[in-house]
Amino acid sequence: MTRPLRPRFWETVPLTKMTSDEWEALCDGCGKCCLNKIEFEDTNEVCFTNLACRLLDGDTCRCKQYETRHSIVPECVTLNPKKLPEIAYWLPRTCAYRLLHEGAPLYDWHPLLTGDPDSVHRAGVSVQGWTVSENDVDEEDWEDHIIEETP
Repeated sequence: MTRPLRPRFWETVPLTKMTSDEWEALCDGCGKCCLNKIEFEDTNEVCFTNLACRLLDGDTCRCKQYETRHSIVPECVTLNPKKLPEIAYWLPRTCAYRLLHEGAPLYDWHPLLTGDPDSVHRAGVSVQGWTVSENDVDEEDWEDHIIEETP
C-alpha cells in the first residue's frame, strides 16, 4: 500500500529516515543506474557505457522485472541508505540519491518537482531510446561502448 508522501520530504527528511515510498519516489526514472559501468582498478575511475541491463526497457527507462530482478540478475545492486555512502560514486551525477547524499538539491526537471514522470525524458537526461542491450555485446568489447556521462 502506497502512503502519501510528505510535502518536499527530500528537503527535510534525512535519507535514513525516509519511508520506503519516499525512498522509491527519489528515483527520477532516468535509467542510468541500469547502464553497465566499467571501473578501472588502477584509477578507480568509473566509466558509463551505453550498454543497458537486459531488464531495462529502453523506452520507459524502467526495469521490466523490478520486483523479481535479483532472481534474474543476481548482481543487480539494491540501493538503500546503508549502502549509499559506499556506492554513491558509482551513481550518475544527476541521481537524486547521490545529490542528496552529497548535500545538493534536486535538478529542476526532477519528477518530484515537476509532478510529471516524463520531465526527466524531456530534459534529455534519461537513457530513453539510445541504449544497447548488454546481451548484444561481448564483455571484452564493453570498452568500445564507453560514453561520456551527460549532466
